[in-house]
Amino acid sequence: MTLQQIIDDSRRIVFFGGAGVSTESGIPDFRGVDGLYHQKYDFPPETILSHSFFMKRPEEFYRFYREKMLPLEAEPNAAHRKLAELEAAGRLSAVVTQNIDGLHQKAGSRRVYELHGSIWRNRCMRCGRAYTPEFIRDDPHPVPKCACGGIVKPDVVLYEEGLDDDVVSGAVHAIRRADTLIVAGTSLTVYPAAGLLYDFRGRHLVLINQDATPADDMAELVIREKVGEVLSGIRVTPVEGEDDRA
Repeated sequence: MTLQQIIDDSRRIVFFGGAGVSTESGIPDFRGVDGLYHQKYDFPPETILSHSFFMKRPEEFYRFYREKMLPLEAEPNAAHRKLAELEAAGRLSAVVTQNIDGLHQKAGSRRVYELHGSIWRNRCMRCGRAYTPEFIRDDPHPVPKCACGGIVKPDVVLYEEGLDDDVVSGAVHAIRRADTLIVAGTSLTVYPAAGLLYDFRGRHLVLINQDATPADDMAELVIREKVGEVLSGIRVTPVEGEDDRA
């Protein structure tokens, strides 16, 4: 079956996406040719974006975070927009994303499970007061501080930190009820997020990624192209009848 036929045959699609979904919005991934792992810093990005590094060297963490992790001007691309269209048409029940950029919501998606958090949520570690990402970006101090004196920390999951239990539970529930799972823009090498693939019990598993993944042999359809270019060609027709996506 083609991707168009699979989507036309589905009414509870779950989209599971990684960094490759946002590269067409100008946000580099970690492992690509232009990704963060191929750029030069005093420490590897994986070290900088760890909980222990954040606690020990917050000034260096925020220097990197402000420069590389706050793409506030980025706009949704064709993939984000098509997924929002599929949700509005009653064919897509949820987006599960490893990205922290908030572009799915910006495009109009409503049911989004952000496994690794979001740059758009930031809280004081002492009093819990909420702050915008612009506050972190524009604060003149090396480490952004709350009015109470506490450090303002982004609500992103750093290495060595656990995923949010409620977010994981919601994502697992959606994937288990899906009739189609589209996995796109991810190498499927980051756990525990990649392990959610094995909760899928539906009919159609589709993989869209420019490089091979460990799950290619499991998929009904593997597409080696950019996610936005693939999804932009999909024709969306509304689902008729009762909505059973919940």
